[in-house]
Order: sequence, then structure tokens, then C-alpha cells
Amino acid sequence: MTPNLPYPALYASHGGIWVATAEETRAVSRGEAIRLAADTPVILLNASLIGQRLGHPELNGLDLLELFAFLRPARFMVPTPKGLARATGLPIPESDADVAGFLRDAAAALLAIPGGDWPEREGAWNALQSLFRLRWPWAPALSPQVAKPGQAERWLFAKLPEWEERPPRPAPRTITLPDTDVAERLSRLTGSGAERRQGQRDYAAAAAGAFAPRAVRDSPNLILAEAGTGIGKTLGYLAPASLWAERAEGPVWVSTFTKALQRQLAAEGERLFPDPAQRKAKIVTRKGRENYLCLLNLEDALQGGFAGRAAILAQLVARWAAYSADGDMIGGDLPGWLPTLFRRNGSTALTDRRGECIYAGCPHYRKCFIERAARASAEADIVIANHALVMVNAARGRESATRPTRYVFDEGHHLFDAADAMFSAALTGQEAIEIRRWVTGPESGSRGRRRGLAARLSDVASYDEEGGLAIAEAVDAARALPSDGWLQRLNEGEPFGPVEALLAAVRGLVYARDTNGSADAGYGLETELAEPDGALVEAAGPAGAALDALVRPLVKLGRRLEAVLADAPDWMDGPARARIEGAIASLGWRTETVGAWLALIARIGGPADPEYVDWLAVDRVEGREYDVGLHRHWLDPSKPFARTVLEPAHGAVITSATLRAGGDWDVAQARSGAVHLLRPAQLFSAASPFDYPGQAEVLIVTDVKRGDLPALANAYARLVVAAEGGTLGLFTAIRRLRAVHARIADRLAREGLPLLAQHVDPIDTGTLVDIFRDDPRTSLLGTDALRDGVDVPGHSLRLVVMEGVPWPKPSVLHAARRLAGGGTAYDDRIVRARLAQAFGRLIRRADDRGAFVLLSSATPSRLLDAFPPGTPVRRVALDEAVDRVRLSLAGRLRHEAPANA
Repeated sequence: MTPNLPYPALYASHGGIWVATAEETRAVSRGEAIRLAADTPVILLNASLIGQRLGHPELNGLDLLELFAFLRPARFMVPTPKGLARATGLPIPESDADVAGFLRDAAAALLAIPGGDWPEREGAWNALQSLFRLRWPWAPALSPQVAKPGQAERWLFAKLPEWEERPPRPAPRTITLPDTDVAERLSRLTGSGAERRQGQRDYAAAAAGAFAPRAVRDSPNLILAEAGTGIGKTLGYLAPASLWAERAEGPVWVSTFTKALQRQLAAEGERLFPDPAQRKAKIVTRKGRENYLCLLNLEDALQGGFAGRAAILAQLVARWAAYSADGDMIGGDLPGWLPTLFRRNGSTALTDRRGECIYAGCPHYRKCFIERAARASAEADIVIANHALVMVNAARGRESATRPTRYVFDEGHHLFDAADAMFSAALTGQEAIEIRRWVTGPESGSRGRRRGLAARLSDVASYDEEGGLAIAEAVDAARALPSDGWLQRLNEGEPFGPVEALLAAVRGLVYARDTNGSADAGYGLETELAEPDGALVEAAGPAGAALDALVRPLVKLGRRLEAVLADAPDWMDGPARARIEGAIASLGWRTETVGAWLALIARIGGPADPEYVDWLAVDRVEGREYDVGLHRHWLDPSKPFARTVLEPAHGAVITSATLRAGGDWDVAQARSGAVHLLRPAQLFSAASPFDYPGQAEVLIVTDVKRGDLPALANAYARLVVAAEGGTLGLFTAIRRLRAVHARIADRLAREGLPLLAQHVDPIDTGTLVDIFRDDPRTSLLGTDALRDGVDVPGHSLRLVVMEGVPWPKPSVLHAARRLAGGGTAYDDRIVRARLAQAFGRLIRRADDRGAFVLLSSATPSRLLDAFPPGTPVRRVALDEAVDRVRLSLAGRLRHEAPANA
């Protein structure tokens, strides 16, 4: 029976605020809406977003998204009125004023789900009893609808299946792929009725070269392949990859940079393996362990480790875990909007972000999502991963015996930046306190299940006396690292311990050397690690001694654990061995980290190493300090990438639509690491088949003055209105993004054009893109993540607007690389690549049409070759740009010759 809800519904947009009851819908003021929500349970859709629009961020109520997450775990819904209408089968509300009344109808429709055929019924009753005790607002309305089951429900941890241990997979066979077989596999993937695309066939044939037998040790068959948008490179490399995996009986790892491409690859898997069961076995998505739900952390949360709203989140996540395909909380089948509803209360604590996994010592080890994914990938044909995970596994992975020999790096233009992050080192307060917690365990009075070395390895300590002594020495030495409250002590000039004293000296020197007023402006500060003052040199010695005292017992403990494995005591069964192997890997990672810190400290007052760039930094957000420390990056991070990842491989494809966007093949080879290999890479390029002169144009607006915020906001608003939404606005600074959003959101709402913004709306980036894709009248503002990771074909994205030329941000690291890379030419390569990537968001298929607008009168002509050949480029005033956008998107643009650019 559908309940008769007594609750009012509240909806707020940039166009107004409305409240609906059973009798009427009326517009209300912001103050009245806040008072109503404080006094009465109200039905909401995305309480976080509504609260922000009301200026009341702590707003809570009967959130329909939470109700949907309980009733339909592991299912996604676009978190908008339109998405909710589709999920409930109700008519889409015609205007914002109709939404509040619609929310009441949608609530009734959702609450009626338990009365029908409900696949997710198991576990609901028990979860609801817990949620009732936690005072979840929906529990009273939902309880009469969810009947008590006739027999006891299985608890989540009893329901999850166990993974099975399998023997090691044999090494891949040595085979050669005939060109005709690759072409035939490609034809099968594209379909018999598909148009024959020669560029795609040539691309597949070139990619097949990576799967030939390796001829030179420590040098793979490397293919650098640039394929313009529309070539069909995904199926182009999957054709030889899947054929080799099938015949050689080995895995191919396909690595991406964005989660959007990972999802696209998983979808393309249906072409390879139409049968779902076979596809699940043959194609596996792997991510870093911090992406997966940790069952031990979840159990702790369900048994009282969480309180308040975080405890409600834990119950909803438990509902999801029982139906999840893979336990992936970041980009998997957990709706990205769910954690944001709880304002970071607990979601990160449900994953293993601190590297504290106890492996086989965990009671849920045999059901662990992370371990299941690792074992599934060992048996898969295609493993979809990301650049960071590939590098981590190659550098310090536990699966050395099953390390892949063939890779495809899609979005290859991001490899340089991914390697830069992976192979860097940072001795900062935040990093040091994490090492301390990992070694010592919980500080006195802290909550949670955090466990130190002694607790994780207690049985080893009791068996091996030397190992026990090493643990005790490490715990004692780790107390010299920063502890809770370290940043406040630095601000008060009272550091505690040698490492905090070093960080205090770093902070003092960074502020002393500020030359451009950044300290007053509230931005982060940095300075080269050169000519250190006396205070920093004096602090370096004791800090180095303290770190050396820590690294020695860690190294000793690692050796003792290896000896325990070799001795194989009576108590060591398979799970115990796995736990110790995991501990050895974790110790190796921490030992490597502390070793890098020691090298950084040795640099203070010593000679510079030309391989590295070292600097000191105070990290701040809007004037608030959150970290202080020393940093070291490789001048050329493609060198460790080539040594760690490429050299052990037998073959690799590095591909992108913009692999050379910043220059020629020499640049592509340098940034991919190809120049560090003994054998030269094979080069391939294929131009996009799209008709860019007929489908797009570039407009450079000449009369929006740089730094004039009102003029910038006016330009964005007029262009969005001219395009009737469907606009992706890109910014190089978060402050300007927020300022423009604040000025234009209400203005656009009056035109019936919704506006979303990264760093403004409390919604994760993936969900923002989903909402943008779902509504052609919606526009989206964002920064770098949207420039590189948005795939929105069709009418939903028809205009891209950039606030200005995306020059690289000045920094110590950039200055060093600029000096080594040719000065201005280095900057130009970066800008060309960014312009090409941003323009690439616009035309995604043959029937797309749109305009690219750059709000910068001073755009150098030398940079305009970043756009595809033949694309019209015009310098125009804002009025003309608005007119051309309006005409072009109405399909009436005259294809005239470009004006002087």
C-alpha cells in the first residue's frame, strides 16, 4: 500500500524556492525555507546541494537520494528531478516550480517499491532496524512497507562469496599475429554492418606490433600511436590485444588516466564477450586498493566505530556491498553522489587509505574485494587499470610472478604527469604523521581500528625475538615524527621533536623568501632548496638522525620477516604466509619512502643532483595552512617510468588523440620515455576523419579585458544564453570560477538554463558530468579535470568556453623543466597540448557541431596550430562571438574564410 505522506517537500534552484504540501505549492523566502526545514521533516532531493543554495550547509531531511540508495543498492540514478522521474516512472516536471510537488509523488512511488517485485529485498529488514535505532529520517515511513522476513536474513559478511586460490598462471606463449587475423578480429568487433574505416584498420595493424615477440632484452616493442578523435582507437587496439591474449594465454593491461575511459572500455567489452559470465571472467577492472571497500573497516563502522550521520552512511554502504559487482567505491557501482550527501563523514574511513591492511590476518580476507580483484585479474584476458596503479605495481607490487608483459597506455599524453606524481618524494608534516600512525598505531584517546606494527605482527614478534626487538625499536623511533597538533605548534613557534623542528625551519625560510606577495594573497608558497639559512642546516642533522633511527629497524624487520618465511614455522599456513608477504611489501614501501626523505635532508647544504628538482613549500587553501615540507621530483620522470615499467615489458602501445599536441615526435618520445630505451619506438599517426571546417570554429574574443571579472562573467553568461545551455566553461583558477558562477547562476536560471560548477556544488565530478550529459540545457564550469576527462557526445556539449590561454602555473618545478626544455618553446608545447585537449571535448562524433571560444585577446598566433588543420579561427568582438554562436548552433553558419588570426 502506498503511504499517505504527511511531510512537505522543499526544492531550491537558482530560480527560486518552493514548498509543496498535500494542499498547495507555494514560493517561499530563503529564511522561511530554513525555518521550515529546521522545525519539520521535509522531503528533499540532494540535501547537500539544496542546503548550499539556501546558505545552510548543514541542512538535513528526508533525502530521496538516501531512500533510493537503500531501496536500489548498486544502481545509479542521475540525481536530478529528470533522473528521479525516470527512476520512478513519473512524468518529468515541466518547471522548477513543479518540482516540489513532484518530489512528494516520487517519495510515494519509491516507498511503494517494497510492496512489489523487489530484487534487493534480502538484508533490507535487518538494515532498517539498525537505521531506525540511528534515527534515520526515512525509517518511520519505510518500516511499515518492509515486512519482516519469514526466516533469518544472512548477514552481509556471510552472504559475500569467497574467492578461490588458483595455481600460478603459466608465462604467455610466444606467438605472432598475422595481419589478416587482426583485421578479421577488428571486423568482428565493429560489426558486419559497420562502415569500413581505413584509418582504424591501419591503426590496429600498427598496434599489433606491440604483441610481436620481443627481440631485445630490457627494451619492449614500443608503439607510439596518435589517433585523432573518431578513428576508433579503442577497438583498434582491443582487436590485437584480445587476439594475443586469447592465443598467447596471457593478460593485456589497458591503462587509462580517467575513470570515464575506464567505464567506456568496460562497456566495449560487450563486443568482445557478449555473454555476461564470460565477460566478467575475461575482462577485469583493477584500481588502487584505496578505491575498494575494506570489509574490516565496514564491520568496525557497523559495530559502533561510526556515530551520527556517518553511521547511517555505513548502513547504506553495507546495503550496497551486498549487491555490488566489485566493491569499488570510487567510480564503480556505488553512486558517486552517495558519499557527498554525508559531507565526508566516514566514506574515506571505509577504504584502506593508510596502507594498514593485515591481509590474511583479517577475518574477511577470503571475501575481500581487493584480493578478489587481484586474483581475477591474474586469470583475465584484458585488465583495465590506470597509469598510477600500473606504476605502483611495477615499482612495489606483490604480484611480481604474474606481472604483465603487454600494456596499452591509452590517454598516453598523461603518462608524464602520472610518472611525475608516482616517482616523487615529499617530506611533509602530513606524510610524516601517516608514517608515524602506521608504525605506532592509535594515539591515546583516538577512535577507530587503526593498528600499529606491534598489533599487526604480534605472532611474529612472539616467534622471532629479533623481529620483536626491531618492532619495538621502530615504534620508539617513530615517536620522533610529527604527531597530532603539529601544525598548530609550528604556527606558535613551539615544534616538538627533531622533524617538527625541521619543518618549522622550512616554514620560516619559505615565508622569508616570499617575493611576490603570495603570503598576503593567501596562496601556497614555495622556494628552491638552495642556499639554505643556518636554521635549516642546523635542523637537518637531528632530523636526519631521527629518520635514520627509524629506517634501520624497518629494514631489519623486513629481513627478519623474510627469514620467517624461509624457516616456515609450524603455525604458518597459507593465509599466514600471505599476511607476512603483505607486511614485507608494506615495509618495503615505507622504507623506500623514509630513504627518499633521508636523501632530501642530505641535500640541505650539499650539492644539487641534476637528476632532481628540490624545493620547500607551505601549502595553503584560501590562506589556511594545511601542510609544510620538502619536495623532490625527477627533472624527467619518464626516465624512472621507462626503467620500472617499460624495460621489463615485452610490448607496449602508448596512444592518444593528442600525443604530439605539444610538438613533434621528438617531444612525444621524450615525454613517453621512449628515448630511454635501447630499441627505438615505432611511430604511427592517423588524422581524425571529422570535418572540422564544417563542424566547428574557434572564436578568439578580443574585447574582454584580462582581470576584469564583471566583464568575464558577462561574457560567459551571454555565450551560455546564446547556446541555450550545453556549455562547458573551463577555468585556470578556482577563485575566478567561483566568482563567475556567483555572478551568473541566478541570471541563467531566469532563462531556464541550469548551471553546475566544480568546486562550488557539493557533487563529485563524475556525477556533475552525468547531470551535464543528461540535460542539453545544463551548463558546467570546471578546471583541469573537466578539460581532460569529459566525454559528452551529442547536443549536450555544443560550446566550450575558456577564460584565457592556459599558461602553465609558475613554480620551482616548472622553472627547472622550462630551462631544460627550451624556455618559451617548452611553455608553448604545454599550452598547445591543453588547447588541443580542451577543443577535443567539443566534437566527439560525426554529427556533432559546436564552437570553441577563447576569452583572450592576447592569444599568440603561434599557438593556433593546436587546433585541427582547417578549423576556422577568427578574432572577433564579444557581440560577434555571441551572434556566431547563436547562428552556428542553429545550423546557419556560413563557411567563410577565416579572418587573419
